[in-house]
Amino acid sequence: MNSLLEPGMLVRHPTRADWGLGQVQSNINGKITVNFEHAGKVVIDGASVELVLEIEP
Repeated sequence: MNSLLEPGMLVRHPTRADWGLGQVQSNINGKITVNFEHAGKVVIDGASVELVLEIEP
């Protein structure tokens, strides 16, 4: 799933609900940069964490 993430998509971290909603900034070679509401910009190793796609209503 992570390989399909593109800039602008909305995601949540599966174990860090306190970070809130995040917007994908980039996805390069499995390193996904996400700007989260309450955690700021975080680089995620896509091989270790499967982000949850947030479907817009």
